[in-house]
Amino acid sequence: MNRTVMGLLAAFLLALGLPGALLAEGEDAPKPAANPALLAPSLATEQAPDAFRVQFDTTKGKIVIDVKREWSPNGADRFYNLVKIGFYEDIAFFRVIPGFMAQFGINGDPAVSKIWKQATITDDPVVQSNARGFITYAKTRAPNSRTTQLFINLKDNKALDRQGFAPFGQVVEGMDVVDAIFKIGEGAPRGKGPAQGRIQSQGNDYLKKSFSSLDYITSAKILPEASDG
Repeated sequence: MNRTVMGLLAAFLLALGLPGALLAEGEDAPKPAANPALLAPSLATEQAPDAFRVQFDTTKGKIVIDVKREWSPNGADRFYNLVKIGFYEDIAFFRVIPGFMAQFGINGDPAVSKIWKQATITDDPVVQSNARGFITYAKTRAPNSRTTQLFINLKDNKALDRQGFAPFGQVVEGMDVVDAIFKIGEGAPRGKGPAQGRIQSQGNDYLKKSFSSLDYITSAKILPEASDG
């Protein structure tokens, strides 16, 4: 059984007051950090603060993102919850196009990815432009199609504003790190990059076997508010 699923099952059992010994004999002890919300989006619906900062530790260095909820309330809320539950741990930058953007946000565990692929959020009006360094959700042309995939604009992409891409935050530290992320083009069949369908179904096993040069977000955390003193 998938280790993440095992960990989440154990967490559910503990929440119900049932012993972890109900797991199959011989299974490895689950990782205590596994959050039940990784397999239950309905448990990750907390409203975000009006403003907060998130730190990504990546294989290229540290990136700090300043989020303003007023720019995209539904987007900010989703991002806040995803960071809190540990969604952005060991996440690949799987589509990074020079002079355009750096995209990420498919979970490396197919069981988690499958659940969140269907967990869409309502569109927000575009308040802030897709300027260089601003972070935005990827989406399809269909309304209300945002889920977990994000991109950081590598240049001013104002044309995306008219297409309904609503930024919710801005890189305030580490844009040089973003610029240094390994560049890789579109997925199959149009190019030689990772195919999103295979990332969804096979996760990081596929990426690390077939695209060993990719950069990753190794951890993500919400930074404490700076003290007034």
